[in-house]
Amino acid sequence: MRAGGGRGGVIGSAEAGTTGRGRGKTIDELLAAARAVLPHRPGPAEALRAQADGAVLVDMRGDDQRRDGLIPGALVVPRNSLEWRCDPASEWRHPAIDHWDLRIILVCQEGYQSSLAAATLQQLGLLHATDLDGGFIAWAAAGLPVLPGRDVPADCHIGMTRATV
Repeated sequence: MRAGGGRGGVIGSAEAGTTGRGRGKTIDELLAAARAVLPHRPGPAEALRAQADGAVLVDMRGDDQRRDGLIPGALVVPRNSLEWRCDPASEWRHPAIDHWDLRIILVCQEGYQSSLAAATLQQLGLLHATDLDGGFIAWAAAGLPVLPGRDVPADCHIGMTRATV
């Protein structure tokens, strides 16, 4: 039996980070690969203009981070249901996500988690999915509109319900 017991290895052992295929990727490598498939990562002012032109901003931050505020008009979709809610073919999709060529701009706190998630939406076939460069922190720092977290309407908090198609 390995040190630490069970089937898993020990962190720091020669086996850590391997799956029988060699070393896995670092988070920096995963992030670079994700961003390489994104069409363009708009900054805050550009994302605001895109929203005015019909792009859908999707706030995927957790409840604790959304207490800092919310971008007006952004959909709130938790990270753990993002793919189901953003897949136009899913029975669980959000009604606003109704076609494949929709421009979707994901928003996380700083623009890292959203890059990884946007690359996943690309794999689903949403070829115009991307994320906000710098995330919500950059949006707020740019002085763009922010609703206080306490004033966020309850219907902005989207639960997991079937879409009406």
